Amino acid sequence: MDLKGKKVILASNSPRRRELLAGLNIEFTVDTANNFEESFDPATPHAQVPAMMSEGKSRGFHRELEPDEILITSDTMVLLDGLIMGKPHSREEAVQMLRTLSGRTHEVISAVTVRDCRRSETVTDSTLVHFRELLDSEIDYYVDTFRPYDKAGAYGIQEWIGYAAITGIDGSFYNVMGFPVHKVYEELIKFAG
Repeated sequence: MDLKGKKVILASNSPRRRELLAGLNIEFTVDTANNFEESFDPATPHAQVPAMMSEGKSRGFHRELEPDEILITSDTMVLLDGLIMGKPHSREEAVQMLRTLSGRTHEVISAVTVRDCRRSETVTDSTLVHFRELLDSEIDYYVDTFRPYDKAGAYGIQEWIGYAAITGIDGSFYNVMGFPVHKVYEELIKFAG
C-alpha cells in the first residue's frame, strides 16, 4: 500500500491490533499516550458505544497531529442480550462471562477511528459468534492457562477456546480479534489519497 509519505500511528496497547495492522504490510509506530477516560452514559444505545469510545480515544490523543500523520484508534465490545461484556477484572468475572456465553450466540462490535489533522472517520463492524456448550473444566482450563483479562468477553478467538469451542461466525474473524482490518485498509487508502 502506498501511503504517499504519510506516517501511521496506532494508538493501542493491544498486541493483536499491532499484529493485524502489521499484516497490511505497512510501517507504523505505536503511541498510546492518551488523556481520554473511558466511560459512557448507560442510556447510550449499546451498538454505538464502541464508536463513541474509539472517537474519544482519538480526540484524547496527547498531542496535535502533524500534516503527514494518520492516527488509528479502536474499541471492541462483546454484546449478549443487551449486556455489554468488557474486559474481566478478576478470575471469577472471566469465568462468569464464559459461562454466560456458553452455548449461545453473541455479537462482537468493533469501531475504528482514522484521523489526520483535517478530518476524522469512524467505521464499525459487527460479527456474530456461536459458542458450543462449555464444560466448567474447559472454562477453568482456558482462564487459568490463557489469562484472558485483556480481552472483551474474556476470550480470544485466536486462542485455544476459538479452536475448541467456537462453532461458527457470521462476519469478519479479525473483527472478533478486535480490529476489522479490512475496514482499516479501506480507510487508509482514502486518507493516503
